[in-house]
Amino acid sequence: MKRWLAVLIFLAGAAWAEGERAGDFDYYVLALSWTPSWCALEGDARGSSQCDAGQGHGFTLHGLWPQYEEGWPSFCANAARPPSRAETEAMTDIMGSSGLAWHQWRKHGSCTGLSARDYFRLSRLAHDRVNRPEVLRRLDREVRLPATVIEEAFLEENPGLSGDMITVTCRDGRVQEVRLCLTRDLEPRACTPDVARDCRLQDALFAPIR
Repeated sequence: MKRWLAVLIFLAGAAWAEGERAGDFDYYVLALSWTPSWCALEGDARGSSQCDAGQGHGFTLHGLWPQYEEGWPSFCANAARPPSRAETEAMTDIMGSSGLAWHQWRKHGSCTGLSARDYFRLSRLAHDRVNRPEVLRRLDREVRLPATVIEEAFLEENPGLSGDMITVTCRDGRVQEVRLCLTRDLEPRACTPDVARDCRLQDALFAPIR
């Protein structure tokens, strides 16, 4: 697989619950979405500005998700006020859209026991702690490669990670997301089996940033 990293440089369903008690969870999953894949599969059809040429979005923050050792909560009862428009707009630089930020708060942030402001702060902190491989940003054309190459690139850039702490997902033949498992203190930890859904494709499509 190291050969594939050299090529890149050269080219430059688990159980879940709704309405659980906020703050009752075991760890986090940080999901990073490859924007060119999302745009090809969904964003272009929606006319999302995130997909406009020149935006330069690569791996954007899909979300920071509370997780049980088995399964995950969602849409939890939470007395905290919803995020303001300014708070969701402030997340567009790493999430691509304020709409996604709002949805992530409703579905996942509500289960953390945090206020919306603190959830977004924690999400940004988790996002900023991950080194995203620069080589993937420098590609200038589509490539097909084993999805494990993406995992290896992240492991190389983040020495504190090991293979059991990261999973790469695919959708419709494309590399879709990188998901990292973190403790409640945002330290890397092993993923549980319902999170570890490694893509086994040997010819996954990986498109360049627009």
